[in-house]
Amino acid sequence: MKQENVWKTYSEEQTAELENLMSAYKAFLDAGKTERECVREAVRLARARGYVSLEEAQKAGRKLAAGDKIYAVCMNKTLALFHIGERPLREGMRILGAHIDSPRLDLKQHPLYEDTGLAYLDTHYYGGVKKYQWVTIPLAIHGIVAKKDGTTVEICIGEQADDPVVFISDLLIHLAAEQMEKKARVVIEGENLDVLIGSRPLVQAGEAAADASGAEGGAAQESAGTAACPSNGAGEPEKAQNRTQDETQDKASDEAREKAQKEAVKANILAILKEKYDIEEEDFLSAELEIVPADRARDCGLDRSMIMAYGQDDRVCGYTSLAAQLDTQTQAYTCCCLLVDKEEIGSVGATGMQSRFFENTVAELMECAGQYSELELRRCLSASRMLSSDVSAAYDPLYASCFEKKNSAYFGKGLVFNKYTGSRGKSGSNDANAEYMAAIRAMLEKHQVAFQTAELGRVDVGGGGTIAYISALYGMEVIDSGVAVLNMHAPMEVTSKADVYEAYKGYRAFLQEA
Repeated sequence: MKQENVWKTYSEEQTAELENLMSAYKAFLDAGKTERECVREAVRLARARGYVSLEEAQKAGRKLAAGDKIYAVCMNKTLALFHIGERPLREGMRILGAHIDSPRLDLKQHPLYEDTGLAYLDTHYYGGVKKYQWVTIPLAIHGIVAKKDGTTVEICIGEQADDPVVFISDLLIHLAAEQMEKKARVVIEGENLDVLIGSRPLVQAGEAAADASGAEGGAAQESAGTAACPSNGAGEPEKAQNRTQDETQDKASDEAREKAQKEAVKANILAILKEKYDIEEEDFLSAELEIVPADRARDCGLDRSMIMAYGQDDRVCGYTSLAAQLDTQTQAYTCCCLLVDKEEIGSVGATGMQSRFFENTVAELMECAGQYSELELRRCLSASRMLSSDVSAAYDPLYASCFEKKNSAYFGKGLVFNKYTGSRGKSGSNDANAEYMAAIRAMLEKHQVAFQTAELGRVDVGGGGTIAYISALYGMEVIDSGVAVLNMHAPMEVTSKADVYEAYKGYRAFLQEA
C-alpha cells in the first residue's frame, strides 16, 4: 500500500492548527525534562481545564458523575487523568497510555569527587543509551534534593541563558589511536560518564593576604639576618640553627597549606551549593538528580517540518495523549490518560506500569462514583480499550540495512500502529487482535486521520517493548501506537510535525469513538 505524504493534504487552517499544537508541544518538552517535571506541568495544564485531584473530591465527599474531571498522582512521577463518561465504569474506559521517563544519566548517591584539581559528578546511565553520544555536549542538572528535616530543594542548572552548563569530556583525537580501535559500545565506558562541574579552588578568607604578607615577612627576615651576621663568622652556628628551625617551620606550614588546599575545588562546589540551595554533601544520599541535554526543543529543517528535542521518546506520545484528553468533551465511556514512569528500565517500581497504582486508582474512582466492588473493578478493566502510545523507529535511508521497507514507519505518513513489538520471535510483545486492529482502522478513516503500520526494524536485527503487554494482563484490548522518531534514545531526537499532529488527531478520535 502506498501512502501519501500527509503534508500535501493540509489546508491553511489545518496548518495553522498544527503549528499552534507544535508551539505548545515544544513548551511542554522544555518544561518537562524529567518525569517529575512532566507530571507537574501536566497537572498545571489539567487544573486549568477544570480537573481536580482525587483527594480533593474525596475530602469534599463528592459523588462522581458524568462530566467530572479527576486526576491522581503517584510519587510525583506518574499521573492518571479521568473524564467521567455517561456509561457505568464497569462497561470499561477508553485509555491513552504513554511513558514520560527518558534515557538520561542519574547521579550516584556518592557523586561528588575531585581529581587533579577538577571536580566531577559520578553517574549511572538510565535506560538504553549509546554512551559515546553523551560526551562533549552541554548538559543540565535537574531534580530534587530531599533533606532530613523533610524539606525538598528543587535543582535546575543549565537551562537559562545565563546559567552555566556542565559536560563530559572526551579524549582528543591526537591521542585517541587506541580508543578508536575499540567497539562502539565500549569506546566510552559507563564508569567514565562522569560530569565535569568545576575547576576553581576555594580560597579561604585572608588566605591570599596571609600568603602575600608571609612572603614579605620572609624577605625582611632574611635581610635583617644578613645584616646582623658578624663579618668574622663567629655567629655561623647560631645562623645555621635558625635556618634549620625556619626550614622546619616552612615545611610544616607547607604541609598544613597542602592539607587545607586538598580537594579545594570540591570544597568550592560545596560552598556554592550551600550558598544557593542550602544543601550539604550528605544530602546527595537522598537526592534524585538527573543529567539531561541543556538544549531546548527547536524547529528542525530549513522547511521547519520537524522538531528536534530531548526526551521525545516518549513525551511526544505523552503530550499528544494529554492534549487529546484535555480537549475531549464528555463521552459515553470514561476517558483516561495514563502517564507512567520507569518504562525505559522495564516498567518496574512503584511508579512503573507494573505497579498497582492504576488499578488502585480506578478502584478509588469507582468507590467515589458509588460503583465499586471487586467484581465490578475487574469488569471495568477487562472491558476497557487502550492505545499503548510509544514511539516507533522512523525509516532512515542512511541505515537502510536495518529496516524492511514494506513494514517501516516513515516521516510524514501519520500515526504509527505496531500490531506487535518485542524482539526475535515476537518475544515480549502484546500482539493485538486482528478484530481490534480492524476497529481502529475504521475509526481513523472515519475521522480522516493519516496512519501507517510498522515493525521495529528487520527481523532479528533488534527489537523493543512497551507497556502494552502489562495492560493486556487485565484482559483489555490493547495495541501499540505512536510517532516515528529519528535518533531514538539519542540526546536529541527528531520527529515530523505532521506525525505529531496526526497522533493528536488519532488519540482524540479514539477517545470519542472507540
